[in-house]
Amino acid sequence: MNNVKKFFSIRDLENLSGIKAHTIRIWEKRYNLLSPERTSTNIRTYSLISLQKLLNVTLLYNNGYKISKIARIPEENIPIMVREIVAKSSVKNHAINAFKLAMINFDQTLFFNTYNSLLAERPFREIFKEVFIPLLNELGLLWQTNTISPSHEHFITCLIKQKIIINTEKLLSIPPTKKDKTFVLFLPENEIHEIGLLFLNYEIILRGYKTIYLGQTMPIDNLKDLLTYFDNLNFISYFTVEPNKDRIDKYVREFNKHINQNGNYQLSILGYQAQFLKQDALPDSIKVYGSIEKVLLNL
Repeated sequence: MNNVKKFFSIRDLENLSGIKAHTIRIWEKRYNLLSPERTSTNIRTYSLISLQKLLNVTLLYNNGYKISKIARIPEENIPIMVREIVAKSSVKNHAINAFKLAMINFDQTLFFNTYNSLLAERPFREIFKEVFIPLLNELGLLWQTNTISPSHEHFITCLIKQKIIINTEKLLSIPPTKKDKTFVLFLPENEIHEIGLLFLNYEIILRGYKTIYLGQTMPIDNLKDLLTYFDNLNFISYFTVEPNKDRIDKYVREFNKHINQNGNYQLSILGYQAQFLKQDALPDSIKVYGSIEKVLLNL
């Protein structure tokens, strides 16, 4: 079971807020902003309420409020001021902090208000590249250091996926204009991290191509069905966790054996695990890319 994390160390607070632990201690001592509890070994621990307050204070601080002034604001007024700033803000740095606060609070309203404020001034593609990608990169580090729980990560990533899907649906009302390639986007078995693949699907459709989006944990054998329906297929996959470095070369051999024995199809591979491929041994029909942008340049 994924339990929501309820207590945080001062390093957790530093990781989430971007405020150095030393500064947090000064704010705590000088302005009484936070009231930590202490363990039996005299180590500070902070409640979820304290973390929420610090993220709110950080957003105000980064928006030009002096810490001495923030300390004098009635505590119940701070969330109201934060929401007002988010509703009016046109600066992406505020949005990332607001999205983190929405994640910690499991607050969909704050997520949507922040997103809509951004959308009023910039297109979805820009929001994804300049706000969501930095946010997701930061969440990966927070998760690895146990600063946030899997529940937090799943909550925010599901909301981001919703936005990609909604914007993709808008494009699907327009028939493809390019007929020379059909792209098949899938994740290998036991791979569930699909935000990158979803956004790549959006970008390919935006460029006028037909895509077939198969999504998570797709066995190689199931890809065979497509071979009787389409010519000139271009497969694209993300290897974030699976197949891992011990199995990735075997996976490519299996793909070639069952899908691409004659080298008629293209397979583009992205993701963390792709670095472990023996690229010198790959056939010309299989390419490894370090980013979505590089894939798009080679469509």
